[in-house]
Amino acid sequence: MQTQLNIGTLLSNMHPSNSDSNSFFGNNIFFGNRFQDNDCSRTRHPFVLSNPYNFSLDIRLPGVIPTEVRVIHVFFFILDFVPHATMDTAHHMILYGCKTPYATQGYWDCGKELGTCRDQTKIMYAWARNAPPTKLPKDVGFKVGGDTRINYFVLQIHYGDVKNFRGKQPFIAGMYLMMSVDTVIPPGKKVTNADIACTYTSSPMYPFAFRTHTHSLGKVVSGYRVRNGQWTQIGRQSPLLPQAFYPVTNTIDVRNGDILAARCVFTGEGRTAVTQIGGTSNDEMCNFYIMYYMDNTRAVPYMNCGDDGSSELFRNIPSEANIPIPVSPDHMMSMKHESLQEPKKEEEVLDQGAHLVEVSDWPEADLQLGQVSGLALNSNGDLIIFHRGDHIWGINSFNLNGIYQQKDLGPIQQSTIMVVDPVKGKVLKASGRNMFYMPHGITTDKDDNYWVTDVALHQVFKLSSDGKDRQLLVLGEAFEPGSDKKHFCQPTDVAVDPVTGNVYVSDGYCNSRILKFSPEGKYISHWGAGSSDRKRRASFLIPHSLTFLPDKQELCVADRDHGRIQCFMADTGEFVKEIKKEQFGGEVFAIAYSPVQGGLIYAVNGVPRDGQVAPLQGFAISYSSKEILDSFSPDAQEFKLPHDIVVTADGNVFVGDAASDSVMKFEPSQKQHQQPLAAPEEKETSKTAANQSARGASTTIITTLLLVPLVLVIAVGAFIRWKRGRMYSGNYDCQVKLEPSGSAGGILGKIRGKAAGSLNLGNFFASHKGYTRHGFDRLSTEGSDLEKDDEDGTDSENEEYSAPPAPMSSS
Repeated sequence: MQTQLNIGTLLSNMHPSNSDSNSFFGNNIFFGNRFQDNDCSRTRHPFVLSNPYNFSLDIRLPGVIPTEVRVIHVFFFILDFVPHATMDTAHHMILYGCKTPYATQGYWDCGKELGTCRDQTKIMYAWARNAPPTKLPKDVGFKVGGDTRINYFVLQIHYGDVKNFRGKQPFIAGMYLMMSVDTVIPPGKKVTNADIACTYTSSPMYPFAFRTHTHSLGKVVSGYRVRNGQWTQIGRQSPLLPQAFYPVTNTIDVRNGDILAARCVFTGEGRTAVTQIGGTSNDEMCNFYIMYYMDNTRAVPYMNCGDDGSSELFRNIPSEANIPIPVSPDHMMSMKHESLQEPKKEEEVLDQGAHLVEVSDWPEADLQLGQVSGLALNSNGDLIIFHRGDHIWGINSFNLNGIYQQKDLGPIQQSTIMVVDPVKGKVLKASGRNMFYMPHGITTDKDDNYWVTDVALHQVFKLSSDGKDRQLLVLGEAFEPGSDKKHFCQPTDVAVDPVTGNVYVSDGYCNSRILKFSPEGKYISHWGAGSSDRKRRASFLIPHSLTFLPDKQELCVADRDHGRIQCFMADTGEFVKEIKKEQFGGEVFAIAYSPVQGGLIYAVNGVPRDGQVAPLQGFAISYSSKEILDSFSPDAQEFKLPHDIVVTADGNVFVGDAASDSVMKFEPSQKQHQQPLAAPEEKETSKTAANQSARGASTTIITTLLLVPLVLVIAVGAFIRWKRGRMYSGNYDCQVKLEPSGSAGGILGKIRGKAAGSLNLGNFFASHKGYTRHGFDRLSTEGSDLEKDDEDGTDSENEEYSAPPAPMSSS
């Protein structure tokens, strides 16, 4: 859009030789009239006289509403620079000075015109990112008009989002209430589930917050979207914590045909009568609130669901919905808003010493590698290394169009794929000779086939792992970069769904997309970067690494030069979440995933093009909380260009470095060649064992002091009875047996009780008249604190409130 202001005429009228301040101010009015005559505004804006020698003019564009995102020009006169815009409306503005503008109408769309000025363009001012006003010094001004060849100002505006110019809110917020109306909680019953589910039938809605509510018997409330059998968590919380609205766990949409499902887990223990849904403190409630927004043209502000969920549907609910979230009084008082989503079990485990440290003597022998570009694991847990042999990616390897410039070197003659023993680092198998020009990414499928990318060939290969280098499938055209369904441009990595066999390719250095193919190589779909803020979505800037999350059916992408990790639903490409941390330093080169403890993402960062701003290191990140649980780096050497990362089933981490031509191994410091990151149950057991060990010495001393007089009494009594037996027996060859307590399984058996390895004086004394076992049941020197006698045994906390596990899917 453009507006015409003839400054040459204006200034000639403004500069009479004999004018006082009144006539000068009158000229300002004349300028305002001229602005009005050019249809730029229907409202006259007064001049603001700051002093007799300077003035300012407030010029805007009321009534001008852009309808498309395009570069727009506007003419107006200005002396001091006071921007009337924000980042929400304008991306940036540039003020030009012209003798003759390109167009003479009020405003024009530069998308249809050739420029701003017909003559030489002079930039006088620029603004972006909410910059403050620029005030010229006193008695200083730009000389315009007359013979300066600046007779017009042209203001070029690049708008950010035209939606901000709508006369009404583009999105309307709403509330979706899921509630149970007929749940009955039997007294004393450990677990009662209230399940709610409804099929969604309205326009798309976008949840952004959730709230849970029960009374005192509620243990955990969870809400989900179910689409094509896939459960995606909206929120999960203990209703005993502050019942505020919290941000949703995953950024998703809910569409027509989806199912919204929620479960409240109750316990009836401590109640002597049936508890029903009601409004009093003696009753219970089961509510899951979803705060959402919708497009204002189809918004429904309030919706609810009160239908009971079918047992068939809830048979597949994620197991997390059955596990209570432990809450302590200190937890309730000190927990911050962001941390209320989930008890951070992962952090607790790692805080106890599971820091990843380098295994300095791995490998035991030199592997003789080139630039290490990719790492993978096979079904045996062996490490697979993809390297470039004697080829080096240098400044002359590609031209600006991504075309490889060193084909005359021929393919790499060395074995580029090496299978290595993860314990010793010994080479088990090697393949991939005379096949590749510039290797990059590698992964394996459920049949241990290799899937690799070559950025020089612009191709993706499926290879047999039998060492015969059989090409089972090839995607893309050799040495032909492109951006359609049959071409790639420097593809970086591959991920394979172990269930469906679908293949995902990150493409790449030239393109900014993820492509999805069938196991046979048929194109299915593709997508770009996502964002929880739909107004500020930024394209991928080198999607460099992929990792598949089998337990969540998600695909995560290392968006390298944006320094972020983005995760998507694998079936639809729907954006789920983003992880971006200052510690990444603006670069995330590679990622890997482990399903333990709710999901851990491992990542390595890199050096940004504008210089290093953060240490090169690896990270262990909680998928659920998005918090960094651990960071690690080598001790014996240093990261130079960490390019790929994998994590094994037992928690070891391998990092391939493309600059040092090496692979480094890390293991959790607490592991010592055993399970690295204990599951929550294992953590509790080890913690209990530690406490028990600490009490062992004192318990043994006390037990010994109690047993000494007891053994003396028993010995005296046994001797007397033996003596009497010999006195009254006529046959000295006849052995008079004592009570069973006199045998190894008698007295000591009663003392030991039923639990092997534990001392129970109560069992012994309870067998004699006048004694009870009260007070002796738990005296033990071995085993866990959770061990109890069979008569009064109870389950652990998790078992107490956990519903039966869902049956395994037939698929």
